[in-house]
Amino acid sequence: MTVTTGMVGHGFYDENSAPQWSATETVLPWLEDAAASIADAGQSQPIGIADFGCSEGANSIRVIERAVSTLRSHTVAPILTVQSDLPTNDFSNLIKSLRPEEMSVFGEQVYSALVGGSMFGQLLPPRSIHLATTFNAIGFLSRRPVDRLPGYILPNGPSKQNGVGKVVDAERKAFAEQAAHDLETFLRVRAAELVPGGKLLVQVFGASEEARTCDGIYDVLNDAVLEAVADGVIDRAEYATYYQPVYFRTVEDLTAPVVGASAPLSGLFVLDRAMHYETPVSFVEAFRSDHDAGAYAKRYTDFFRAFTEAVLCLAFPSKDPKPFADDIYARAERLVRRHPERYPFRYISVAMLLTRSAASS
Repeated sequence: MTVTTGMVGHGFYDENSAPQWSATETVLPWLEDAAASIADAGQSQPIGIADFGCSEGANSIRVIERAVSTLRSHTVAPILTVQSDLPTNDFSNLIKSLRPEEMSVFGEQVYSALVGGSMFGQLLPPRSIHLATTFNAIGFLSRRPVDRLPGYILPNGPSKQNGVGKVVDAERKAFAEQAAHDLETFLRVRAAELVPGGKLLVQVFGASEEARTCDGIYDVLNDAVLEAVADGVIDRAEYATYYQPVYFRTVEDLTAPVVGASAPLSGLFVLDRAMHYETPVSFVEAFRSDHDAGAYAKRYTDFFRAFTEAVLCLAFPSKDPKPFADDIYARAERLVRRHPERYPFRYISVAMLLTRSAASS
């Protein structure tokens, strides 16, 4: 079964991904340090950079620009950039943006390629990449580990504030195991693609002791879907099989495959640094200033619609996708507008920077 077809295209994700960019930008100094260390190692062959989960590409291009800029201050070696996402991803804007006026957007001696495929498979030749990245993507699971999640629409469960549903321990265990398997798989295939000494920067939405990025946004989506159930638009059996296959990790979850002698991938990677952190959300800050609930609800809903709509529509194949999605997100927007205090949103990220070991193949 297809888990997702990706983010909403036609520019919608790019237009509504400012919070993701803020989270990404926080760890770009790590990226620059990694790029500098690669260049200082004296690479004479083309330097490969790959970004996995690029979506429509606006944020991905900005990331690669930073990496290329750092490399260019150290080396004139040719650079290959690779951006990858699902084959069903909307690459159209990215394709147009890579070579405006027949010149690379990244500068001279930079060559670019796009690869359609799952990040959980090896997509590039062995030892062909020097710097790999993924931002706000590894939380999307490769498969649905259970057929039904009748108590709530997200594996991590509802926020403590609202308690609008329930995910039982057995269900949580299944998703935690799937998330751990996916992360290990992702790291193994990236290890195959990276040269010894290559760098891998992994950042994703997550959870800390204080908050989770899922709080608020999935509560209101769950409430909107339940409202549609009450109105007869969706039946209860359909609701029981619908959930968003996304997992919100702690920084300990993220580093578990590589930390400690017993960690399964400790021979493939060395952990350079890791942290969890929170970044301001532009539409939350604006609402605190102007108290415009209508504008806030619109931006809030468009933000999470961009990465939840595809799964929603796949879960209800008998529905006409566009009007069905419009109805659900209109319900969500109305709920946020009327009760913004019920759905507070904070953006928590977890990140780690790894070095590919030379000891293992």
